[in-house]
Amino acid sequence: MAEQEPCRLTATKALDLIRSNKLTVEAYARSLLSRIESRNAAVKAWAYLDPELVLEQARRLDEIPVDKRGPLHGLPVGIKDIMHTKDMPTEHNSPIYKNSHVAVDAAPVAVLRAAGALIFGKTATTEFAATTAGPPTRNPHNEAHTPGGSSSGSGAAVADFQVPVALGTQTGGSMVRPGSFNGIYALKPTWNALSREGVRIHSLILDTVGVFARCVEDLDILARVLGVTVTVTHAEPDQEREFEGVSGAKFGIVKGPVWNLAEPGTVSALQKAREILERHGAVVEEVDLPDAFNKIPEWHARIMSGDGGVSVFPEYQMEKSKVHGSLVDFVKNTKGYTRAQLLEAYDGIAMLRPRIDEIAGRYAALITPSVPGEALVGIEWTGEAAFCSMWTALHTPVVNIPGFGGENNLPIGLTLVAPRYHDQHLLSVAKTVGEIFAEEGGWKSTL
Repeated sequence: MAEQEPCRLTATKALDLIRSNKLTVEAYARSLLSRIESRNAAVKAWAYLDPELVLEQARRLDEIPVDKRGPLHGLPVGIKDIMHTKDMPTEHNSPIYKNSHVAVDAAPVAVLRAAGALIFGKTATTEFAATTAGPPTRNPHNEAHTPGGSSSGSGAAVADFQVPVALGTQTGGSMVRPGSFNGIYALKPTWNALSREGVRIHSLILDTVGVFARCVEDLDILARVLGVTVTVTHAEPDQEREFEGVSGAKFGIVKGPVWNLAEPGTVSALQKAREILERHGAVVEEVDLPDAFNKIPEWHARIMSGDGGVSVFPEYQMEKSKVHGSLVDFVKNTKGYTRAQLLEAYDGIAMLRPRIDEIAGRYAALITPSVPGEALVGIEWTGEAAFCSMWTALHTPVVNIPGFGGENNLPIGLTLVAPRYHDQHLLSVAKTVGEIFAEEGGWKSTL
């Protein structure tokens, strides 16, 4: 069997090879840069990438003595271009911040760098990660289609073997949707599990930093370093459950309040997932959420508008002509939301969070659609986030699981959901379920 190109290694495997001195950081970086050189014209995943800076960092990391290396030593990570990086510009896909440099790292970047990660470059995003108007990035499985957004470049770069892992953020569906459209795993952890200092915020109570990877083990490595999965140490001893495998486990299918948007590919994926799990001995049942949950899509929209207007208000005051029209609408409150309506949304969602914890706690995980269907044709619109936004608002941890496909053989994922602060449990379930779906879901990447 031919030796695998380093660019195609998972983060877990690459770290093992680097630790055992079978792969240098520089050789790994050169393989990724070669992949990018051959694919960048098609995929356009990067907002900023300096090959010389990458190789300079790689050589420095190779010189560090083994006993002084961190847990992520030499691991290349893509950084969504709304997070400050002290040695690279942070532009937010906005002409206002063209070539803008801030001489500090955002908190997640600082943690990764301290752990020995190679901060590889800045991945493309929609403007301020707050619009659905796509950047130039294209879906690596079919360049005529969107990769989703707003974490467009992060999802596409990981899927296309240009970097093993990448950071993104989610306010509505900006982790899960690119995860589904690109056929990779995406973790949106429990809200506020990752520090957001130095990360551009659209909504303080919605935005969450997340991780893209091509396997659950890689999600887990970054989650541990970033502090996601240690949060359970502050919980009651019996709060974390052991997942002992699919056979005998109980799963709940939630179609949710926007099921009418589901296209044939997603309908088929959800049905196929049920059949696969039942063949493996799981108990699967449909879960009808209380009627109050039907209000969340509208409540989420109100918060997005209200918080978004505050978030972009400074740029609107500075150079309103350079702010995207949809963001100007937030500032002007063109939907006319009242303060009473905003309070209803904030308070209504807050009251539903312990209720979803109790419901999800009855199951190994809830299973729900990630997206309406396959990635859309064109890059002008990054797609609908309706299936994701409810879980973002509820602050639950979620993982997009790939494995299914639509009529155009583009990937379609499904989302696993757990109660808040059960991130480690969710990753354990995702690993087992993901391996089964990869084998039996019917979709295989051709990249």
